[in-house]
Amino acid sequence: MSEQVYETVSSVLASSGVRTITLNRPGSLNAMNRQLIDDVALAFDHANADHSTRAIIFTGAGKAFCAGDDRREHVHPNSEEEARDLVQAIQHATHAITFGAKPVVGAINGWAVGGGFEWAINCDFPIWAESAKGFFPEVSLNLFVTGAVTSLLPAMVGLHKAREMLFFGERYSAAELLASGVAWKVAPDGQLLDEAQRTAEKLANMPILSVRAMKRVLNAAASTDLNRALALETEATVAGFMDPETTRLLSAF
Repeated sequence: MSEQVYETVSSVLASSGVRTITLNRPGSLNAMNRQLIDDVALAFDHANADHSTRAIIFTGAGKAFCAGDDRREHVHPNSEEEARDLVQAIQHATHAITFGAKPVVGAINGWAVGGGFEWAINCDFPIWAESAKGFFPEVSLNLFVTGAVTSLLPAMVGLHKAREMLFFGERYSAAELLASGVAWKVAPDGQLLDEAQRTAEKLANMPILSVRAMKRVLNAAASTDLNRALALETEATVAGFMDPETTRLLSAF
């Protein structure tokens, strides 16, 4: 077993060829600061380039998968250049998860909020703990979603349900997410990682070429153009960051 430790993320490779990437800011419910965003992208880039890694588990340490933006460390961009740099970093992480060659099994524990919910949706096989919950607060904060969810979510749940989830920001249980197609499976809290490990090992034992081709082709064909979605989301999110009303709403959230 080998381990790489980034500042906010750990990446452990087992002899089975399964690598577990863990968000590791449990004291902040793995909330997203800039370091975490960059570390996630780096960890997935390294995992996808590592010949020994055949499948990836993505999870969070402690009581949450990822509680969205870290309000305590939030630094509002002062210019369009700063805003664009931040949003492109978020989209880089999604690109590494979604377009990376290796299949990703999500082990979604606790809260998955905003960008954390997006990362859960980016996983190829998202398994949610029974007690886990997710929601998108972005529209209520005068912001916009990223993570290609404007393409991925309607493909999973249909356009009307996607509108409901993205406009109104309601909170959904794991059971509701399973029924709507966002969750692939739901597991008892104490069995979440075991279920993720079994799935990842099954993927790791399958032929490499066909597994990677299937991920690539499904992501290209099963939804609309993900690259276009990422680009449109970037522009909308940058515009939200540049509106002074956003700072007020974020401070009050």
